[in-house]
Amino acid sequence: MVTVLSPLDRKLVRDLWRIKGQALAIAAVIAVGVLMLVMMTGLVNTLEETKQAYYDRYRLADVFAPVERAPDRFLERLAEIPGVAVVEGRVTGSALIDMPAEVVPVRAKAVSLPDDGPARLNDIYLAEGRMPASGRADEVLLLKGFADARGLRPGDRLSATMHGARRVFQVVGLAQSPEFLYTTAPGEIVPDDARFAVLWMSRDALAAAYDMQGAFNEALIGLDRDATAQGVLAAVDRVLDPQGGLGAFGLEDLPSNFFITEEIEGGRKNAVGVPPIFLGVSAFLLYIVVSRIVQAEREEIGLLKAFGYSDWEVSSHYLKMMLTIAVVGAIAGSLGGIAAGRAMAGVYQAYYKFPFLVFQLDPRSFVIGFVISVLAACGGGFGVLRGVFRLTPAVAMRPPAPADYTRAGRLGGIWLRILDQPGRMVLRRLRRQPARMAGGALGMAAGMALSVGMIGVQAGFNQSIDLSFGVLDRSDAQVTFTHAMSDKVVYELGRLPGVEEVEPVRNVGVRLRHGLYTHRGAINGMIAAPRLARAMDDAQRALTLPDEGIVLSSALARVLHAGPGDVVTAEVHEGRRPVLEIPVVAVADSLLGSPAYMNMDALNAALKEPGRVSGAYVRLDEAGQDTALAAIKDMPGVAGVALKSDVRDSIQSMMDSGMGAVRFIMLAIAGIVTFGIVYNAARIAFAERVHDLASLRVIGFSRGEAAFVLLGELGLVTLAALPLGAVMGYGMAAAVSAAFSTEVYSIPLMFDARSVGSAALAVLVSAAFSGWLVKRDLDRVDLVTALKTRE
Repeated sequence: MVTVLSPLDRKLVRDLWRIKGQALAIAAVIAVGVLMLVMMTGLVNTLEETKQAYYDRYRLADVFAPVERAPDRFLERLAEIPGVAVVEGRVTGSALIDMPAEVVPVRAKAVSLPDDGPARLNDIYLAEGRMPASGRADEVLLLKGFADARGLRPGDRLSATMHGARRVFQVVGLAQSPEFLYTTAPGEIVPDDARFAVLWMSRDALAAAYDMQGAFNEALIGLDRDATAQGVLAAVDRVLDPQGGLGAFGLEDLPSNFFITEEIEGGRKNAVGVPPIFLGVSAFLLYIVVSRIVQAEREEIGLLKAFGYSDWEVSSHYLKMMLTIAVVGAIAGSLGGIAAGRAMAGVYQAYYKFPFLVFQLDPRSFVIGFVISVLAACGGGFGVLRGVFRLTPAVAMRPPAPADYTRAGRLGGIWLRILDQPGRMVLRRLRRQPARMAGGALGMAAGMALSVGMIGVQAGFNQSIDLSFGVLDRSDAQVTFTHAMSDKVVYELGRLPGVEEVEPVRNVGVRLRHGLYTHRGAINGMIAAPRLARAMDDAQRALTLPDEGIVLSSALARVLHAGPGDVVTAEVHEGRRPVLEIPVVAVADSLLGSPAYMNMDALNAALKEPGRVSGAYVRLDEAGQDTALAAIKDMPGVAGVALKSDVRDSIQSMMDSGMGAVRFIMLAIAGIVTFGIVYNAARIAFAERVHDLASLRVIGFSRGEAAFVLLGELGLVTLAALPLGAVMGYGMAAAVSAAFSTEVYSIPLMFDARSVGSAALAVLVSAAFSGWLVKRDLDRVDLVTALKTRE
């Protein structure tokens, strides 16, 4: 059975072929929006599903309860707490790994494995090798990410310092764990596989190394399905407080889980906020293109109605045109989104060290993509279809009434002297049809705004790194101690050869509360007027820390919903564990993390521990850096040294991976969309003027002069779009910067001459290339056919 197309459907095919360039450009804009929607929602779903499957399969604990030292019998008391399903005690400790030919030791965390079988909580995935043999205290498992970064394999040996004693271990296997998806050294926020390691070894061996026989220093707790975490946390703290409990916390405060959750939330914000921008632009373009087609086909519309086609049938013809373009774009975007999502998912798996990947597309994203595309098409064509309904056959078949240009005024004076005839024609058309020209300029401005926003985000990422490591942090390295030490150690550091300046810090783990809002982090105690590591306001002025009060970073202030004049509660997790009520005195501009700052002397006084420091920032002599680092490493009580250059490289890698990498895709897409918009404007102008331009050729104008009339109009519209695009780009840059900012890092709003200039150059290049394509078509126009076409 052969299906025969109706006359209107055949006309639809011919019309689509005639405007194929414009249709493909609009479909590409729609495809970009759908691609971003499918890709981002797919990535969010993939991360969420993979994370949850990994957590469930390897039984990640719901509650973590660090303690200084508690006898094993306290595990039974923890198990009796209502809502607790399973409890397991373990031993953990810090370690330093000596790598051959490297001055700076690698910080590590040692974690015990049960001696009597698999772990009931926080189990591990054995990627290579075997488990440590029973009774072998020198056999360890090594975190696979660190082993890969350092080129280590099962069978290799490494030297580590644990609890002041140097020991040699044999690596018998490589492991991964949901607890260490995102590995950072204590006190840092930047992941670096090469600078932080995790060692797993038998419980008996690790307990002997840290004097924990018959005891544990961390309890892992799994909850019943209907248990409330807050009630269990309070009960756990009551049980462990007498033993030196350091404050139990839930899974949401586990650093690895926190960072990956922030990544997922950032992707979710982008998935909601970015695609509508592209789909809104596509609706605007559809409106312009189809309205011009309807205006050019007035006579055909009248003939169709005169031959008996109803208003609905004629209107549906143009609606089908818009829907076809939208559906083609949605299909292309869906397929592209699947491919892009799979590619990006592989990046996430490598970055977060998932041992497996549960790639999960969100079926709703396809439905939403198609629905929004159709709505964009309908929204763009609604006004056009109303015009089709209003046209009666008699009115439509008559030529439209001549336009009244009396209000446009006449060109005279200086314009007649400086412009030739083609130039006056260009200017006259702009004066007579300002609304149409404004519509074209608005479309180009929207494309430029996309480019300004994405170039601004790129600059914002770079600015964030430059400010963090060039203005806020002016040290060369950060030294961390195993515990709070006497400030005499600062003078010892300053006397070392190669050390030029030392600035002490006191970092104290706390839970900050303000009303219903809480944040688990640290207070950074610094000297009143620090020089090496500073807090700064939004004008990049260094803040002097007062004798009383706390300074919140801007990210932390948003989390706590607190500002100057408010009072926050700080529950300290070390020492005497006091609960402090501290007024907020200022908000600092933060780019990395969510820190809080206090005057170090005031912090120590509040803790009743005067003259204590937990670390220091140091500035080193370039020539004597290695000597200084070697001397610092051999100092007693040093837990680790972090070179600023290494931290900066790690931050750059973090921002260029994961959801941060999406900005590169969006920048490329913004360029494509910008060209599509400019090309559409050029094609529409050509379609409208082809009759006029052919007439100019017939009466004696050269090809160049005729082309100047068309391209001069395009050039002026493009120039008019540049300042408008710059203004719109400011809002776009602000919106996209906010979408990419998380608690891990904040992207400052960058709106400068370079961003605007780069976007303007992209528009001008797109206009030049589009103009060349249109001129080529103009040179090929058949004058006889063009003159037969109704204006």
